[in-house]
Amino acid sequence: MSEIAGGIVRLPLSDTEEMFWHERALCAETDPEAFFPEKGGSTREAKRVCLSCDVRAECLEYALMHDERFGIWGGLSERERRRLKKQAV
Repeated sequence: MSEIAGGIVRLPLSDTEEMFWHERALCAETDPEAFFPEKGGSTREAKRVCLSCDVRAECLEYALMHDERFGIWGGLSERERRRLKKQAV
């Protein structure tokens, strides 16, 4: 078990699970536009979906490792992820 930024605890996954976490993500079952809102648009719906997603930690870890600059990943906006990275340093 390891902790990633924001205090989210990540359980170890098998290699297969590690590669396919995105297939189990709730966002794959919802409107993708909610996760990439226009500037100034609401992120509420996307974050609500993320709160109940089983792979939220994996999603956030992916976004942090790949420096995703747009969209909601792991329940955080790009600004929130930047802030999280600064706190970790």
